[in-house]
Amino acid sequence: MGKRVGSGAYQYELVEGWPKTPIEGGIADVVCDAKGNVYAAVRNTQDTGKPGNIFGGGGHVLVLDRDGNVVGNWGTICSAPHGIWMNQAGEIFLSDTGDHVVTKHAPSGEVLLTLGTRGQQGTPGAPFNMPTHAVEAPNGDIFVSDGYAQNRIHRFSAKGEHILSFGGGDSVFLHRRFGVGPSDGVQGTGPGEFNVPHDVMVDAASRVYVLDRENNRWQVFSADGEHLSIQDGLDHPNKCVPDADGNYHLVGAGGVDIRTPAGEQVARWGEKGDGPGQFIATVHGGWIDDQGALYTAEAGFVNRLQKFVRV
Repeated sequence: MGKRVGSGAYQYELVEGWPKTPIEGGIADVVCDAKGNVYAAVRNTQDTGKPGNIFGGGGHVLVLDRDGNVVGNWGTICSAPHGIWMNQAGEIFLSDTGDHVVTKHAPSGEVLLTLGTRGQQGTPGAPFNMPTHAVEAPNGDIFVSDGYAQNRIHRFSAKGEHILSFGGGDSVFLHRRFGVGPSDGVQGTGPGEFNVPHDVMVDAASRVYVLDRENNRWQVFSADGEHLSIQDGLDHPNKCVPDADGNYHLVGAGGVDIRTPAGEQVARWGEKGDGPGQFIATVHGGWIDDQGALYTAEAGFVNRLQKFVRV
């Protein structure tokens, strides 16, 4: 029996020895399809032995089956893979912070749509400058969090036509964290302002949830960018993963924080460490498969993709 983890009604057992083969790189994010296949966005290992970061260095998407066997590899298709997300049709959206693009793929890796111009930053306030995540709304529109070098959310039609952008706050994160970019500016903390919109999620009612990471909160908007509410008190939230019960699993600092859509905490779990079933620093990506198993990805470290089966 694997390590038992979890909290409250959310109890899990670690699947030991998963994946079957070590992944040589840092796993930025992960999704699963209806057949149980797992798609891992991998930042290639650099000469230093560390995985690439958000500025680039090469990356690929690795495909595994439910048991953790490698069954495919899309090849080196991106500079700095960040967020990966799948719609109900099995199409996959991949954001690339190094090349400033969002791409939509078939499960084979074939590119179906490209948003932005590869290798080219958008003009201030416009798509894109290090986009972090992309998802579909119920009507097929695409929402993108443009999070590391500017604090914006962009909405596109299903065909890739830009509809609107919203958000605010000066881009101060890169200079404060990495010493690059503008050193002046005011961190956005007010309603409708962001300090690294790290993930975006659209619910069945077309409400747009934005994980405003450096402000430790989420903000909710209408599809037209009207500000609706704020939930404070989160802990460095990186990605929002809905479950079959309608609750949201926020992966971030400390592990997994489970909340209702209204923000009420249901459970929280995570043990710090570099051993099996533990989290070294912060969980960067995650997904829940069709059987309720939770996958967690730790981008800053090599071979940190774990699978937890709900019990």
